[in-house]
Amino acid sequence: MSAEMVGLSIILIGILLLVGKWIRVRFSVFQKYFLPSSILGGFIALLLGPEVFGKLIGQFQGNSSLLSNGVFPEDVLSSWLTLPGLLISVIFATLFLGKKIPNIKDIWLTTGPQVSFGQTVAWGQYVFGLLLTITLLTPFFGINPMAGALIEIGFEGGHGTSAGLSETFQQLGFADGANLAIGLATVGVVSGVVTGIILINIAVKKNKTNVLKDPSNLPEDKLRGIIKPDDRPSAGKMTTQPESIEPLALHIAIIGVAIFVGKILLEALIYVESITWGADTEIFTHLPLFPLAMVGGVILQTFIDKSEKFNLIDRKMILRIQGLALDFLIVSAIATLSLTVIGENFLPFLLLALTGISWNIVAFIFLAPRMIPENWFERGIGDYGQSMGMTAAGLMLIRIADSKGETKALEAFGYKQLMFEPLVGGGLFTAASLPLIYEFGPVPILFLCLAIMIVWLIVGIFYFGKK
Repeated sequence: MSAEMVGLSIILIGILLLVGKWIRVRFSVFQKYFLPSSILGGFIALLLGPEVFGKLIGQFQGNSSLLSNGVFPEDVLSSWLTLPGLLISVIFATLFLGKKIPNIKDIWLTTGPQVSFGQTVAWGQYVFGLLLTITLLTPFFGINPMAGALIEIGFEGGHGTSAGLSETFQQLGFADGANLAIGLATVGVVSGVVTGIILINIAVKKNKTNVLKDPSNLPEDKLRGIIKPDDRPSAGKMTTQPESIEPLALHIAIIGVAIFVGKILLEALIYVESITWGADTEIFTHLPLFPLAMVGGVILQTFIDKSEKFNLIDRKMILRIQGLALDFLIVSAIATLSLTVIGENFLPFLLLALTGISWNIVAFIFLAPRMIPENWFERGIGDYGQSMGMTAAGLMLIRIADSKGETKALEAFGYKQLMFEPLVGGGLFTAASLPLIYEFGPVPILFLCLAIMIVWLIVGIFYFGKK
């Protein structure tokens, strides 16, 4: 693949994002449900690619036709296939860079209820996914038992985690799992945003919200996703003189160091495994880089907190890089989604999607008010959005329910990630769940996840819920 094609693939993603943004601004139906431009751009690329437009052309002109692969060159599609695996490490490396790592006690006191609720939902996705797979999908449809992890990977993990685990799926003999996970992530994000808006409207009518009273009166610029000129915050601070080093280049370099630290950690774990239990059981060998890139970011930030005196890392700049990586990842992941695989496994896919959505809605309605003692709706709606596929969706729902930050839901949601992301939602267990099911089978992992879910459920209801 030539450098020109790599450059063209990036340019095309930029064009797709612009088209997605134009659609969001132009059509009110997409504004109403706050669909991100990256989702819209990804769907456009999917429709114009080999899975839709290419197949239509192939039926009329044959598979040797110039457009049988869609409007995109094959090298562009190959480049898009590799992008998610690279960009997910960037996203996870930036999760904690640029913000001071607080002590565990402060995090626990501030966000403990949301941690317990979020953990219960995440482990419940494993429980119900594995139950569905053991009792129905594997016996009747012949689906690989690793499908039991797809709900958590697709919903809690989102597009980034789903795409980042594609190589692991292939190594373990379940290549279709990556496409199913990305499909579930797409269903999760869209249904999460739509049902989240519906839940907010219902809560307002039933006086369950403490801040928002009428979401239908949101300003037009909010619906279109455009910030008024007078209200536009800075995208980041210039922490270095450009003639010394461009601030953006500095921040990208720091992210690179975090990923490199994660790579060293991963190689160390693989080496320890190879000289201990690796001859019989391989887990770290199949572990992707991105959760260790997150650990690398925590280690690097801890070191910076203790030694760096000039505050050179600006959190807003880090977030802009993270957002860029996420938008490009979503477009490339959806654009290369295999509708053929989903079509061949449509009923299992549908059952997994309905199970995940049902569990998340039931958990939010019945568990959140019993586990989050104060402002449960404003604080729980963010966890609901995240459990459906994207942290960004959770943030968006919080900003709709509590735009001025009166309930401190946004602060608690941010702290929650420190005790949530390292394990689930794309963390270490999410990445290890596939090799664990592969090595030990779905039943032992089901009982493990059930036990952990029950523990968090008890903590949430009987400890935080009583406060």
